[in-house]
Amino acid sequence: MMIWMMGLRSKITLLGALMFWVFTIQASMILIPMDDTQTNHLKAYGITFWALEREIPAEWLLNYRGGSFLLPNLEQIQNQCVIRGVSHQVIADVQASAILDEISHPEINMESVKLEVAPRVAVYSPAGKLPWDDAVTLVLTYAEIPYDIIYDQEVIDGELPKYDWLHLHHEDFTGQFGKFYRAYRSAAWYQEEVEAQNASAQIMGFQKVSEMKREVALSIKNFVIGGGFLFTMCSGTDSFDIALAADEVDICEPMFDGDPSDPGATGKLNFNKALAFQDYNLEMNPLVYEFSEIDGTTDHRAIKPINDFFTLFDFSAKWDIVPTMLTQSHERVIAGFMGQTTSFRKEFIRSDVTIMGDNRNLPTAKYIHGEMGLGQWTYYGGHDPEDYQHMVNDPPTDLNLHPNSPGYRLILNNILFPAAKKQVRKT
Repeated sequence: MMIWMMGLRSKITLLGALMFWVFTIQASMILIPMDDTQTNHLKAYGITFWALEREIPAEWLLNYRGGSFLLPNLEQIQNQCVIRGVSHQVIADVQASAILDEISHPEINMESVKLEVAPRVAVYSPAGKLPWDDAVTLVLTYAEIPYDIIYDQEVIDGELPKYDWLHLHHEDFTGQFGKFYRAYRSAAWYQEEVEAQNASAQIMGFQKVSEMKREVALSIKNFVIGGGFLFTMCSGTDSFDIALAADEVDICEPMFDGDPSDPGATGKLNFNKALAFQDYNLEMNPLVYEFSEIDGTTDHRAIKPINDFFTLFDFSAKWDIVPTMLTQSHERVIAGFMGQTTSFRKEFIRSDVTIMGDNRNLPTAKYIHGEMGLGQWTYYGGHDPEDYQHMVNDPPTDLNLHPNSPGYRLILNNILFPAAKKQVRKT
């Protein structure tokens, strides 16, 4: 009898301990700070994405300590933070409630946004490209955020609706092969790319690469109109916009497509068919490494790299939720970086486009956003936020050396953006 009672007491004690543990877990939260105290900002996004994949909801605390994340206090999340080297704090439920109360105050420029579903991510990129060939695939790999690679065939076959978020590799959608002709026409890699693109176009029934790329661009535009989220950098920005505006206008010289361009090409552009730019002139010279007047690369070359930076705008977190999400950072002034398309001259940006970051000492914007139909898009100038002037065949950037990169954070803001389910209020 005594032994049975002792066993019963042990079971009651164990049950009580388990109930206490469950209560403690439920009555506490994990705060992942995103201010200067965070040891690895980039992997912190990966932690949040990891939770969303497992249907664990999160709160994105806009403008609170650099755009922090609040998640349930689960042992597996704590373990992931430790494994990935992400700073985190376990806080009592009452502390979490106090933070949310502070954020909800109408005079405080903060907001809490629920993240509920992990977006399905695709990267439009040629087969064989390595992660470090493109800043987005590089940071997705580093942050351990899964993505699929798709290219022209998949887009033409109608696979885009499978995804919520699409990134365009630094691509040339005009069919001019990046306008590398003058510098690299004798290089084996350039010749192989031209041959592969031409073969792909023929297989899919197009006479020219420019025609194939234009059809791809139109499919991507329809993806946005239907509710997709588009993010692109470097030449994937202006070349995409130009391809849409050109529609059926031949803007390619004979070395690119076998016949002369339309002599009145610039005057036949329909800017209303594109997303971001208007009233620019094309650069028709095939020996000039530029697509049009949109790009501000020459403006940046006129200043020293130490003076090249861009500033993120401040938005109302409660009313301008979208640009607030996309500009979350622990730094508002960010070091600039070059690319084939480094930035966008403001005089050619349409009035309905939101400028989220600009170069204060230059007439250019670095980071812009807009809407089309049910979807939204973001253009980010430059090639690699931690490599000022990345050149062909340069070694890859090692993000282990830049875990707190504010420039790379902007990319990851866009990744989480589709996960937000809060109703966006407009003024």
